[in-house]
Amino acid sequence: MSKGPVFDRGLKFYPASHKYRLDGQWVPGVTTILGVLNKPALTKWAASSVAEYVADHRDAIEHLYAMGRNGMVAALKETPWQKRDDAADRGTSLHDFAERLLRDEEVEVPEALAPVMEHAMRFLDEWKVEPLLIEAAVGSREHLYAGKLDLAAAYVNPVTGERGVGIFDWKSGKRIYASACFQLNAYGQAEFHGQRGDEQPMADLGITAAFGVHIREDDYDVMPLRYGPDIYREFLTIRQTYDVNKRAEGNWRIEGSGYVGASIREKEEVWA
Repeated sequence: MSKGPVFDRGLKFYPASHKYRLDGQWVPGVTTILGVLNKPALTKWAASSVAEYVADHRDAIEHLYAMGRNGMVAALKETPWQKRDDAADRGTSLHDFAERLLRDEEVEVPEALAPVMEHAMRFLDEWKVEPLLIEAAVGSREHLYAGKLDLAAAYVNPVTGERGVGIFDWKSGKRIYASACFQLNAYGQAEFHGQRGDEQPMADLGITAAFGVHIREDDYDVMPLRYGPDIYREFLTIRQTYDVNKRAEGNWRIEGSGYVGASIREKEEVWA
């Protein structure tokens, strides 16, 4: 009798799909879990993106009319997501270059990103960052989740002179949102870091603080984020909510698989 596939014990991250498998079982990523949170600002942002595009691109809008109503509506509906994807590309570039800088690799930065990377380098220098983990996968067997942190490091606060070990997250958007607190608590208080069974306890790093590093073209800001067991417990509540929501929604391909049952239909009479 043939056996099913055998998976190595440990955590495996699949970059192409951004998914995680832990001991052969698919587990949700931290950012996926946090997606269950209501984000009212997202709706306003999407509406603003379309309105700004229409206001700023008169010639393009005139051309869109030639597509007809349905074509024009379809094109404009894509505006926020194109803007989101462009921002994601910039964020990915920042993460990639920052990782290489932290690993002391030579980096050729495109001119468009040069100001951003200069401020990233200033942050690393002014905060006297000594990396402990860079772009590391973390996981929890007890709570069945995984994720990938940007940076865990020893640091010196340039304002207070305080030394510590913290978890840092690069941010390149408009601002740092509250969900970043849950994100970094989930990473920093996970059980272990490492993939394919090569694991070390996260607790051994001695992380006591979390920071969002907001890198912009004109400067950088470091924002302290609430960190500790109380915030982690709140994340675990969100983790449970994610499971509840997943059960309630069910499989959209299968009618009645969630908490809303299949439509009740009268049996059709069969005529002889």
